[in-house]
Order: sequence, then C-alpha cells, then structure tokens
Amino acid sequence: MFGCLVAGRLLQTNLQQIDETHAIFELPSAGSINHICVFLLGTVPFPDGYGATVHFFWPGKGFQLLGMLSNEKPSAIFRLRGTYTAQTTNTHAVFSGAASDASASDVTAFLGLAIEPLPQIMQEVAALPSAVAKANNPTADATLMAERIVKHLFNYVSSFVGGNPTALSPDFLVPMGVIAKWYESFMTKVRNTGIGFLEREE
Repeated sequence: MFGCLVAGRLLQTNLQQIDETHAIFELPSAGSINHICVFLLGTVPFPDGYGATVHFFWPGKGFQLLGMLSNEKPSAIFRLRGTYTAQTTNTHAVFSGAASDASASDVTAFLGLAIEPLPQIMQEVAALPSAVAKANNPTADATLMAERIVKHLFNYVSSFVGGNPTALSPDFLVPMGVIAKWYESFMTKVRNTGIGFLEREE
C-alpha cells in the first residue's frame, strides 16, 4: 500500500506491519538521510474518512510526527536533517518496540505509518510547529521567499561589478539583458531542482 524513498537510495516497498493500524519502514544508515518521500502506491486506497500519520523514529530519542497522507494527499516529502525533535506521547508508542541500539553513524531508524480517522489526523498535524506558524501568519512564508529571491538577484547582479561592492550605488544601472539572463537561469534552476538552493544560499 505504501512506498518510501530516501533521497539517493532505491525505492523501498518492504513495509513491515506491526498491527492492524501501524506499519514501519526500516531506514538503515539513518545518519546520512536528508530527505524522505512516502507515498501511496495506488493499489489500495485508504477507507473513506481515513488517512495515515507519518512518524520518524530515532532509537533512543523517540519519534517525531512529520505529517500525513490521505487519498487526497497521496504523497509527501519530508526534510529530516536538522529538524528532529522527539515528541513524547503514548498514542504511537507501538513504534518504539522496533528500536535497536547502534552508533549514530550506522543507526537504523524507522518511518512509522499509523492509519487513523482523518479528523484525528488533522488535529495532530495542526499541532505541528510548522503548521502552527503557517496558521498564525500565512504571509510569513511568502515574505521569506520573496526576500530570498531578491537576495539571489542582488548577488547575481553584484557579480558583474567585479567584486567591488562600492561600485553598487543607487545610481548604478543594470542592463535589462542581465536581469533577463538571471530570470531565465533562475527559472531553469527552479524547474530542475526546486527552491532548495535558495535556502542553502543563506
């Protein structure tokens, strides 16, 4: 029913069922995982009114709710590196039974899936810090993205001044051809790799 793809690795369909509503994917060498994608294979949909919460379990540190899947949202990509914060709740303590002891470099982590009613899932996902921030200020993401794009343009244009930042004054004229070339390059990069490069340039 589910597939799991760690960036840079082969597709996993070796889901291990723990009970009627919980299942896990083993993630060997978890210390090297940056992004993970989980999705419905399309063979079996969720029953009406149900979906799945997606959890990342790090042995010895607990698990973290990442997000959810449903028939309307059959796939999701999650960034794991630098975002891990263990959560303590007994709702999905069943995942902890799969823990193993190992060093951080060769630890096997787990991606847990829990089939639940959609209202319960929406309540859990709404409690995620990122969901709360978006609900409180929906323009924050757009403002941050605009700032990153303008910074990218500024850095591109400044590269034509030959490393002399004092040459950039309010009276400095930028040929439209330079802006057009930046726009073309920028859009190609966004189409090919997404917007992650903007985050890395900060």
